[in-house]
Amino acid sequence: MAITFNHTIVAARDKTASAEFLTELFDLPSPEPFGHFLVVKVGSEHPVSLDYAEVGDGEIHPQHYAFLVSEEEFDAIYGRIRARGLQHWADPRGARPGEINHNDGGRGVYFQDPGGHYMEILTRPYGSRAG
Repeated sequence: MAITFNHTIVAARDKTASAEFLTELFDLPSPEPFGHFLVVKVGSEHPVSLDYAEVGDGEIHPQHYAFLVSEEEFDAIYGRIRARGLQHWADPRGARPGEINHNDGGRGVYFQDPGGHYMEILTRPYGSRAG
């Protein structure tokens, strides 16, 4: 059996707000409850899930989640980012606000979810540019 990534747990102050943020922005099916988690499924051939869990007053350590998307998906998601007036950056340090990048001949952008996690969408994997 080939090893594939299955799921990760994402800490959130409000699991509903964070899960719905992702499903709405990415035009995904609604989150589904599973135990005390709210599950967002991503991908079709080998779906993985982000399982949102509330931490109450506990500390949330921001994580980074990157999603490889098609050019059409990038256009749609970036359009929703802009329509919502979300802060976004071309780089992970936030030095290029309001911009996208063109790394490896594709496009990418960073933004934050309601829980403070750093999200990224990109159209080409890093290191994929032939050269």
